[in-house]
Amino acid sequence: MLKKIALLTALLSLLLVMVACGGQTEPAVVEVEVTRVVEGESITMEVTRIVEGESRTETVVVTATPDPDAMMAQAEVLAPGSVNILGAGATFPFPLYSRWFYEYAFVDPAVRFNYQSIGSGGGIRQITARTVDFGGSDALLTNEMKADAPGIIQLPIVAGAVVPIYNLNDANGDPIPPGMLLTGDILADIYLNNITRWDDERLQELNPDIALPDAAITVAHRSDGSGTTFLWVSYLAAISDEWRENVGVGTSVSWPVGLGGRGNEGVAGIVREQPNSIGYVEFAYAKQNNLSFAHVENQAGNFIEPTLESVVAASDALAADMPEDFGQLLTNAPGADSWPIAGYTFLLVYEDMPDCLKARKFLEFVRWAMSDEGSEYAFDLVYAPLGPGVQAQVEEQLDNMTCEGGQPIFGN
Repeated sequence: MLKKIALLTALLSLLLVMVACGGQTEPAVVEVEVTRVVEGESITMEVTRIVEGESRTETVVVTATPDPDAMMAQAEVLAPGSVNILGAGATFPFPLYSRWFYEYAFVDPAVRFNYQSIGSGGGIRQITARTVDFGGSDALLTNEMKADAPGIIQLPIVAGAVVPIYNLNDANGDPIPPGMLLTGDILADIYLNNITRWDDERLQELNPDIALPDAAITVAHRSDGSGTTFLWVSYLAAISDEWRENVGVGTSVSWPVGLGGRGNEGVAGIVREQPNSIGYVEFAYAKQNNLSFAHVENQAGNFIEPTLESVVAASDALAADMPEDFGQLLTNAPGADSWPIAGYTFLLVYEDMPDCLKARKFLEFVRWAMSDEGSEYAFDLVYAPLGPGVQAQVEEQLDNMTCEGGQPIFGN
């Protein structure tokens, strides 16, 4: 009830301004008097305007139905920066989130975001503890996580890729350029310590035009828990029974071999500093830092270059199989053009959000982020926007979300 009164009061103020201003051809309004009668959700106003000595009385009826959301959008006047939305979580989308938050301040000046890039695990913990308004994660929520936070949902917002990077000279000492061919089973065996040298017969057979060196492979991996690792090991587990049974899947695992580095920069630093090395980082990071990355065989048997288009292809190939909770991996996706090591980054929120104003402002932002305008910033920073099939499903979820004990956020 208090929200309805606030809505109607704000709308009345708006109408008074409209009455006072009039159209461009109206004479100047000297004085305005208003009489209000409130009945249920309707307000009847008798507006008496004194216009250049002439008294004019008009009756205006205002109702909070049938479209209170549209009325609120027109009537609401909030101070710049007055709605503070706090988030924490995945590091992978942080560059994009930062750009989005900056640009969105020009779209809705009332909203200010504060996002702490602390990793997917931290984002899950924070939203579970309800110390933030939203979390960020590249990893899927497990059943245990959902049990700890009943009502939490994961909303895909963009997709990204993980790519194998390398620092390798051929047998003649010349740098091997981007585009060396690798398969999932070979990657798994390298990380299982089953393949230990670059001139291994399987690697040489796959790359007959490259004189691979007689050198030991230095393996680099993440030392911290991360969604990037989750996608990487999820792919290895999808390809290799040995990996799935002996190492498994998680944001961190017990690595059979290798040197650990914190974050993309840590893994990239090992690869840069160690000759004959291989590691994995996010595609955007590899592109922005001019790292050499491999082309990997996908489920269709094609060797694919990582691009935004090949990530979108993976998303589109699996859109029809999206589960109700959006907990979908894009690893080893079908399709001739799909990049095989991909996944979504998720916004974590409660389906019934605790604050209606923040809920509406946040979901308006999400709609904008998925729009053509928001997608342009994603492309600029080498993130793959959602395909139309997945976006439509997320939009439907937004329409059905509630706040403060079941109130529709968008008036449905």
